[in-house]
Amino acid sequence: MIFVTVGTQLPFPRLVDFMARWASANTERVVFQTGQAHGLVGFEAHGDLPIRRFEQTVDDARIIVSHAGIGTVLAAQFAGKPIIIVPRRAALAEHRNNHQCATAQALEGRAGLRVAWEVEDLPPLLASACEVPQHGTNPRCDSLVDRVRSFVSA
Repeated sequence: MIFVTVGTQLPFPRLVDFMARWASANTERVVFQTGQAHGLVGFEAHGDLPIRRFEQTVDDARIIVSHAGIGTVLAAQFAGKPIIIVPRRAALAEHRNNHQCATAQALEGRAGLRVAWEVEDLPPLLASACEVPQHGTNPRCDSLVDRVRSFVSA
């Protein structure tokens, strides 16, 4: 199963629409978390997921496709799941600035993480096996993950 998540604050129709078209032409199950209502018909789509359900969906996924939101990146790393991030772009009115592009540039090349700079880059990334991120290899990151987890669980 592929889990497509765009966070809960802003819609991301460029990513959601592309993945819906991809899912229609492929047999792998795709679960969507779209944030604000998107109107997907014929797919398992949720505006928001309670944290436990979100974590279970991450655990069940073969791969996660997401906006370049650091919370989702950390959730994927914690679960040991590969993730493909697609940064939102200010020029396309997807966000107020390009901080997600900066995040993607900073994270590109890390184990278990791929960047799709354009949605058209997604199919070969979905088809290839991504290595699983190694949790426990960077004490600074592990500490941050633990602090975020305790904050979210509180």
